[in-house]
Amino acid sequence: MRRFTSAAVAALMAFVGMEAGLGATAQAAGEKEYVALGDSYSSGVGAGYYDTASGDCKRSQLNYPALSAAAHADYTLKDVSCSGATIADVRANQLSALSSGTDLVTLTVGGNDAQFASVVEACLTQSDSYCGTATQWMSYYAQNQLVTELAGLYKDIKTRAPQAEIVVLGYPQTVAATGSCGAIDLSSAKRTSMNKLADALAEGTRAASVKEPVTFVDMRATFKGHEACGSDPWINGVDLTDLTSVFHPNLAGYFNYAAALNNVLDS
Repeated sequence: MRRFTSAAVAALMAFVGMEAGLGATAQAAGEKEYVALGDSYSSGVGAGYYDTASGDCKRSQLNYPALSAAAHADYTLKDVSCSGATIADVRANQLSALSSGTDLVTLTVGGNDAQFASVVEACLTQSDSYCGTATQWMSYYAQNQLVTELAGLYKDIKTRAPQAEIVVLGYPQTVAATGSCGAIDLSSAKRTSMNKLADALAEGTRAASVKEPVTFVDMRATFKGHEACGSDPWINGVDLTDLTSVFHPNLAGYFNYAAALNNVLDS
């Protein structure tokens, strides 16, 4: 699988003219229907280039569904992903986009069910022990109840789109063991706690993909060495002027999400 560094991302964007026209390319007519579901990691929070029509859903024209669709001319993308979406939100507001004619479904979801934003806030503002307790509780949920809830969602997707290939992309570890995180730094203990939650989310999602079989893409190895606060981050650190993007992939991160998805589609 090809990985993209920040410099490579800039060069590739300049080469293909994505800044000017990726949205149109991703929506070009094709023979196959691709429906993108999920939360902020699907919608592209942290990448910028948001479609103003998507409002609070903050769908970026450079999210991984758009980047992957741009690389596959035979797909027509229908992106209904939305920042902040939970499993219940996907079921209530996004599954209606599916049909018997859907050929590909991609999904990243579960982080909001595990209170990702609240846990991040706790770890940024509270003590090491408070952060550790918050991540421990949510890790237990991620490896137990979340598995059942995700498996149920995958089953519902199959019911609505029985012919579709379903690809679930997981969450990476969020923060490097050392390095500055920006305006608010994190202790070693907090970094360890947050990454344990990321591992629990990944393993819970993997378990759900076995329980109700779908293709699972574990993003932890892809992002290893590129977590937030490190020397070559593919995840945004702490920026007090853009709190919604904190610990979400940056543009390089979404290119590498798309590369991982393309590796599945092209294999």
